[in-house]
Amino acid sequence: MPGLIQQAYVLAGCRRLAVESAEQAFQQVWERWPEVACDPDPAGLARARTHDYALSPWHRLRPRRSDPDPLPADPVVQALLGLPPWQRRTLLLCDGLDLSLAEAATETQATLAATAARLQNARATLSRQVPDLTAGASRQALGKRVKDVPVVTIARPWSVRTAGERRARTLTRSVFGATSALVALVSVISAVAPTAGDPVDDRRSHRHTARTPGE
Repeated sequence: MPGLIQQAYVLAGCRRLAVESAEQAFQQVWERWPEVACDPDPAGLARARTHDYALSPWHRLRPRRSDPDPLPADPVVQALLGLPPWQRRTLLLCDGLDLSLAEAATETQATLAATAARLQNARATLSRQVPDLTAGASRQALGKRVKDVPVVTIARPWSVRTAGERRARTLTRSVFGATSALVALVSVISAVAPTAGDPVDDRRSHRHTARTPGE
């Protein structure tokens, strides 16, 4: 989990959002554990969920809060944050985490050609913004930045598991409560609704029959 938080931190530039991204990913993995356990790469699935959440455009609509732990003046990371999200993620996967081009394409659900183009453009932008940095040094610097994690802000796995179990129990109680309320409402409506032998219906039938001979 510490590695996921740092990856989300590099992608989003916000410690609070990075921790939230990793926690959300682990909660989703825990809630779908039977399915995740059969996945050939559970760690990759958790990583993909973390990156998806960290780069979600919906975060732009949330009220901005000051990050108590801003990114240091690292030229590589600052240049990375200036890249478009998909280039940023591809560069992180390939140069920061040493994934192959095919693995990065699979994780980002992109074609191999699109992934190669994103990586090439990201490296070119990075070399322009940090001209003294070679490609090899860029990979080394980015990899080191991903692995250097301040542990004081990391949520513990047991807390994520507890939060996931609590969330599942709350959702289960809400579903049962809504179902019970719906059943009670249907029962009340059925009890007060007129039946086929209701006296009102009989009187209407008699009046209609009485008018028929004089018509």
